[in-house]
Amino acid sequence: MRDAAATARPLVVIGAPSSAGSYAPGQEKAPAALREAGLVELMRREGIQVDDRGDVPGFRWRADRAHPRAMHADVAARVARATADEAGSAFARQSPVLVLGGDCTVELGIVAAAVETGGSVGLVYIDLDTDLNTPASTTDGALDWMGVAHMLGIEGTVPALAEVGHRKPLLKPGQILYFGHDNVTPPERGIIDALGIAGIPLGAVRADPEQAARRVLDGWARRFTHLLIHLDADVLDYLDFPLAENTRRNRGLRFDELMAALRLLLLAPNWAALTVCEVNPDHGEEDGSTLRTFCAALAQALARSRRLRAPELPDPAFSTSLR
Repeated sequence: MRDAAATARPLVVIGAPSSAGSYAPGQEKAPAALREAGLVELMRREGIQVDDRGDVPGFRWRADRAHPRAMHADVAARVARATADEAGSAFARQSPVLVLGGDCTVELGIVAAAVETGGSVGLVYIDLDTDLNTPASTTDGALDWMGVAHMLGIEGTVPALAEVGHRKPLLKPGQILYFGHDNVTPPERGIIDALGIAGIPLGAVRADPEQAARRVLDGWARRFTHLLIHLDADVLDYLDFPLAENTRRNRGLRFDELMAALRLLLLAPNWAALTVCEVNPDHGEEDGSTLRTFCAALAQALARSRRLRAPELPDPAFSTSLR
C-alpha cells in the first residue's frame, strides 16, 4: 500500500440517516450500518484520507396522515439543507464528498451545495427509477421517487423541498443523465421526452457496463465543472444482491455490473460527490456479509478516483479507461 494519505485530497463523509421520503423505515439505519460494516476503515486501508463528519440530524419514517400525497416534505427538506451545509463546507475546501443516505431526497442537499460553489453541475443518476413523479401524478406519497422532479421544479412539486437551495430550479434538464433506468411511469416518460433528458437505459448498461460508463465520461460529463454521482441501491437486482429498499427481483443490474460502471465513473477528474442511498441494512444476509461486500467494493472503487490520489502519483487508470 502506498503511503499517500498525507498528501491525498481528503474525502469528507457525511451521514444523512433519514427515511423521511421512504415507503417505510429502514434506510435511516444505513449510515451507522455502513460504518459498522467497516466502510471508513476499508477506505483508509485503501490509502484514502477520510474526514468522517458524522451524521446530520435524521428521521425514522412514520405515517404522515396529514400529507398523504407528500409525506414528511418539511422533514426531508430539513435533512437536505443540513446535508447541504456540511457538503458546502467540504466543497469550499475542494474536498470530494461521500454521502451515506438515507433516502433519495438527500441528493437535493448535495445538488444545492454544489450549485452554490459556482461553476456548472452535472448529475449522473444511477437508479432503476427516474424519480420524476409529483404528488399530483402518484398517490403513494413517498418523496423518494419524486426527487428529480423537485430538482427541476416540475409543476406540482412541494415548495419546501423544491426550494432547498438558493435558486429554483436547482438544475436544468441538460444537467441530468439517467444511468441504468428502466422503471418509468407514463407521466415521467412524458417529462423526459418533453425536456430531452439524457440517459443510458438499463439494457445498454447491462450489455456493457464499462462501455456505458465510458460514454458518459467521453462526452456528457466533460462539460461540467462539478460532477455528482447519485447511487440508488434500488438499481440492483434484489435476488442478485439483496441490499436495497426496493425488493424488485430479476430486474436491475447485477452487483458486479454496477461496480464495473461505478469504478470508471469515479475516475472522472471533475467528480465532486457520490451519494449512496436507499440501502436497507435489514436486508441482505443475516451475518452482515452483504453489507461488508458492498463496503469493500465501494472502498476499492473510490481508491481509484483521481480526486483521492496524491497529486504526485501517476494515474494510468484514467488515461487508459477512456480508450
